[in-house]
Order: sequence, then structure tokens, then C-alpha cells
Amino acid sequence: MAKDEGSGVLPLWQETAAAIRAWIAIRPEVGDTGALLNNAGRMMTRAGFEYILEKHANTAARIAPTLAAKSITPHVLRHSCAMHMLQATRDIRKVALWLGHATLQSTEIYLRAGPTEKLEMLDALEPLGIKPGKFRPPDKLLAMLSAR
Repeated sequence: MAKDEGSGVLPLWQETAAAIRAWIAIRPEVGDTGALLNNAGRMMTRAGFEYILEKHANTAARIAPTLAAKSITPHVLRHSCAMHMLQATRDIRKVALWLGHATLQSTEIYLRAGPTEKLEMLDALEPLGIKPGKFRPPDKLLAMLSAR
């Protein structure tokens, strides 16, 4: 896990943390401060990232043809990363902070679990020990409601 200033702990695979540390160690000390730079040494633009992602997705699809039918976009990567973070932290607030969402409503889309996850959650629940029955309101409540 890697520390993120002000928002707690963010899950990172050890290999990812090691790669980031190695990149920081060899980064140029002058120039743009972005984590991802283009060939000119400037911060990579969204279009630049999309271009590189598409290039690598096409290369991967030649090796694993089933990838050709998959949608591989920055948004899909962001969504996948957020889902992994939610699974790792079980804290939607951390996911919202990491994604830069102003409200939790924007992040709630990540709470939509797949069928396998729903079954796993149901299996993990313990019975509450509540016996089935019918609700019978007290006479005072019935009298108040019928007085209206």
C-alpha cells in the first residue's frame, strides 16, 4: 500500500510502487512535473495517452485476439482501477477522493456490483435472527391515522 497525502492509503501492487519509485529516481529534475511525459519531455495530453494506449492495445490484441473485441479506453482503465480500489479499501470515500469526484453521487456508479460479487456478499451475511411475521400497528397509531 502506498500513502497518499491527506486521503489515507491507496492500494498499489508492489511492482507498481517499485516502478513509480524507479521512475521518480531517473526523472529529469527540470521541465514539466507531470508523472507521464511525452517524447518532447512535456506533460502527456489526454490525446497522447489515448494514442499510446490504443497502440499497445492493438499490439496486445495480436497476441491475445479476444482483446480485439474489448473496449480499452482511458475511461475503462479508470473504471477498472476504481473498482479494484473499492474492493481493496471497501471505502467509497477514498475512491471518490482518488477519482477527484466532488460528491459521492458521482462515485456511486462503482457500487453496482456484478452477479458474482452479489452472491459472495449474500453468502457472507449472517442471519439476523429475526423471525418472519406481520407488522401489527398499536391501537394508538391506528386511532391517530383514522382520525385524519
